[in-house]
Amino acid sequence: MSTFSVPRTAFVAVAAVAVALTALAGCKDTPSAKGADPATAPASAAPASTAPASTAPVAGAFEPEAALAEAQKTPYAATMKATTEVAGREAATMSGRANLETVFTGRMEVRTAGDPAIWVETVTTADGNYVRDRSKAGDGWVKVPRSADNQASYTGYAKLLLATGPSAKKGMENQGGVPVYHLSGRLDIDQVASVDPRTHRSMKAKGVTGFDCDQWIDGQGRTVRFDQRMDIHGTSGANKVLFSEFGPVETFARPAEG
Repeated sequence: MSTFSVPRTAFVAVAAVAVALTALAGCKDTPSAKGADPATAPASAAPASTAPASTAPVAGAFEPEAALAEAQKTPYAATMKATTEVAGREAATMSGRANLETVFTGRMEVRTAGDPAIWVETVTTADGNYVRDRSKAGDGWVKVPRSADNQASYTGYAKLLLATGPSAKKGMENQGGVPVYHLSGRLDIDQVASVDPRTHRSMKAKGVTGFDCDQWIDGQGRTVRFDQRMDIHGTSGANKVLFSEFGPVETFARPAEG
């Protein structure tokens, strides 16, 4: 087994935030990049395209409340790509596949900028996190405990945004050819405790009092994109997450040794 040591704090969120973080998020239960984690939010993960979302009339319009009620009934798997920015510069990326709207399990790769750069792979199963250092040839897997409150849900964030009032409902848009509903607003950090206690603890410890949040959901209530912006000790930070390739919940098994 490798002697590589990994912090237990979440990467985003995103998790968390995720949603992220996620999160994770953060994604949930993935390692933090030292000096590159704005708030371990869900993962809270960057948009597939830098082009602005279309605001032209979108076919297949739906109400977000009904879509979110559907999402809570059916957990799903999704491919995630996340970017963390600090002071406007990319500090870390996370990519992989995970189960959402249920206990978080999945496989992720995390890379950070800077010197030394970090490149780690994680597999989160029902019983623990398995981590290896990809920057070292032949590095083996290390098992670290997973958090007891490790849910991977973005539905709660969308409901918090809706609860802020009518201004949160920005209406139908189009993301990558998919009709989505855009929600936007500012969330107080203590509001997050009710939907993502792990991210709440991490953010509060870093002095974050709240964050601006944009979330795009599809007709089944699944989060297609999740963006956060916040200040940490006077430095701006952002987590951006893209979700795609939705499918049924998957099993992520403990990795083989080596």
